[in-house]
Amino acid sequence: MRRLIVFAHDLAAAGLAWVAAFWLRFNFDVPDEYRNLMLELLPWVLGIHAAIFLALRLYRGLWRYASLPDLQRIAIAVGVAALAVPAAFAFVHIGLPVPRTVYVLTPLLLGLAMGADRLAYRAWREGRLMPLITRPQATPVLVLGAGNAAAGLVRELAASQQWRVVGMLDDDAKKHGAEVGGVKIYGGIERVGETALSLGVLQAVIAMPSATHQQRKRALDLCARAELEVMTVPAMSDIVSGRVSVSALRAVELDDLLGRDPVELDDAALHSFLGGKTVLVTGAGGSIGSELCRQIARYAPARVVLFDAAEFALYSIEQEFRDRLPRVPIVPVIGDAKDERRVGEVFARYRPQVVFHAAAYKHVPLMEDENAFQAVANNVLSTVTLARAAQGAGAAKFVLISTDKAVNPANVMGASKRLAEIACQALQPGSRTQFVIVRFGNVLGSTGSVVPRFHEQIARGGPVTVTHPEIQRYFMSIPEAAQLVLQAGMMGNGGEIYVLDMGEPVKIVELARQMIRLSGLDEDDIRIEFTGLRPGEKLYEEPLSDVEKTLPTPHPKLRVAQARAPQGGRLVEEVLAWLEEPGDVTAPAVRARLAGWVPEYSAGEQASRRAAAR
Repeated sequence: MRRLIVFAHDLAAAGLAWVAAFWLRFNFDVPDEYRNLMLELLPWVLGIHAAIFLALRLYRGLWRYASLPDLQRIAIAVGVAALAVPAAFAFVHIGLPVPRTVYVLTPLLLGLAMGADRLAYRAWREGRLMPLITRPQATPVLVLGAGNAAAGLVRELAASQQWRVVGMLDDDAKKHGAEVGGVKIYGGIERVGETALSLGVLQAVIAMPSATHQQRKRALDLCARAELEVMTVPAMSDIVSGRVSVSALRAVELDDLLGRDPVELDDAALHSFLGGKTVLVTGAGGSIGSELCRQIARYAPARVVLFDAAEFALYSIEQEFRDRLPRVPIVPVIGDAKDERRVGEVFARYRPQVVFHAAAYKHVPLMEDENAFQAVANNVLSTVTLARAAQGAGAAKFVLISTDKAVNPANVMGASKRLAEIACQALQPGSRTQFVIVRFGNVLGSTGSVVPRFHEQIARGGPVTVTHPEIQRYFMSIPEAAQLVLQAGMMGNGGEIYVLDMGEPVKIVELARQMIRLSGLDEDDIRIEFTGLRPGEKLYEEPLSDVEKTLPTPHPKLRVAQARAPQGGRLVEEVLAWLEEPGDVTAPAVRARLAGWVPEYSAGEQASRRAAAR
C-alpha cells in the first residue's frame, strides 16, 4: 500500500512538473493553443514516466531512510524520462511542437520535487523539522567519538524523544570545528569536562565501538572525573550483523573496562577442525562449557553432544540451542564424567571426534578442607575416564580446560588440575588421540567468580568484601577464553600445555571500586571491607611456574608451556588405585598424596600460608 501511495505521488509530481514547465515557459500566461497541447499530451507524459519508474525499480528504498543511493536512482529515472518523452513525441504527430524549454524544465522540476519530498519526509521522521519545538523534553547528551558509528548515532537520535545530541568530541584534530549531522565537534575527548559544563550536559555516550578497550577506558575515566552519567553503543560486530542498531544505548559494563581487543581466529582451519565432526563438551551447561558450545556451533559441526551432570544447566543450554540455533544438531546427555559406564555408553553411541573437557570443581576455598578428596576425585578421575574413552573411541583430539591455579599450586583445587594435566601428558605417548591442555585465569561473569558476588553485595547496599588489599587476578571475557580454547585445540599436536595471554593482572579492590562506580555510586555509599585471605588463596596467580618456559605460537595470544614431564610410567595407575581405595581422606592426607605426584604443590602451598599469615 505504501509503495502504491509513493508511486501515485511521483506520477502526480511528474504531471505537475509538466504543467509547471509550460507556465514558466510562458510567464504564467499559457496561450490557449499550448494549454490544449499541454493537457492533450499529459496522459502520454504520465504513462511514459510510470513505465520508467516501474522498470527502474524506483520503489525499493524507504523514504524514512532516503539517502544518496535513492537520489541517484531518482536522477537516473528522471534523466531517462527526459530523453524518452521528446523521443516518443518525435514519432507521434501532435500538431504544434512542444517548446524545447519545456523539455528542459520538466526533468529539473520533477527531480527537485521527488528528491525534496523524500528528504523532507526523512527530516520530519527524524525530528529535524523544528527540533526545539517537537522535542523540548529530550535530554541533551554529549557524544564521544566522531566516526561512522557516532555519525549513525546522531542520525538515529535525531528522531528520539528521549535524547538530543548537542555536541561531539573526537581526538582527531582534523575534525575539530566541523559538524556531523548539524552537531558541532568541539575538540578532543580530554575536553569532556569543560564542554559538558558549557553545554549544560549531564549525560555522555561513548560511540567508539571499534576503539581499543584502553581508549574506551580512558574516555570513561574522563567522564567519571566530570561526574557525567555514561552510556555506550553496542559492539561493532553486533551493529554490522544487524542484530542491534547503533542507537541501542546501554550502560557501560565491566567488560568494557577489563575486556580486551577482539580475538583473531583462523576460521578456515577451525572449519576444517570442527566442521562435519561430532564434538562432545563436558560441563556443557557451565559458563565456559556453554560458551564453547556456542562457538563450536559457528563451524557447522555434524553434532554437538552436551554432557553435564546438572539437570537444570543442561536443560538451559538445550533450550537455548532449540530457540536460537535450531539448525545445529545437539544431543543433551545427563551423566557424571567420573562414571566409566555412562561415559563408555556415550562414546560408543556417538563416537565423538573432538572432546572438550570443561567439567570440574573450581571453587578454591570450598575444595580446600572438607571437600579435598572430592576435588581430586572429580577433577582427576573424570579427566582419566574421559581421556581413556576418547582413546578407545578413536577420537582425534581431547582438550582439557585447565587453570592458572595449576601453576605452582597453593591449594587442592589447583593441585588437582595440575595432576589432571600430568595424567593427560602421561597418556599421550603412543596414543592416536592428541591430548591438548589449555590454561587460563578468571573469566568475567562466570558462575562462582567474584563479579556476580560484588553485584549482589552492591545491590544489598554493601559492604563489598575483598580478601586482601593487594590480591590480584588475571581476567578475560568468557567468549575470548572459549575462542582461544578452540584455537589452541586446533593447533595442538598432543602433549602441549597452551597458556592464554591474560594481559595485565587486575587488583580485586580496584575491580570492586570500578563496579561501585558503574553502579552510579561511590565508596561513601558502598563501603569496601577487607576480610583476609581464605584457605588456599594466593595473593598473585601465575600463568607459568618458575621452572617452566614458553615458546611462541603462530597466534599472538597463545604460547606453549614447556612444563615438567610426568615422572614414572605408572602414574595414572597409581592415582586410580588410590582413588579407588583412598583410605584416609582427610584434607592433610590428601595434600600429602598430592605433594608426592605434584612436587611444585608443596612450595606453592607454603608460600600461600606465609601470605595469609601476613
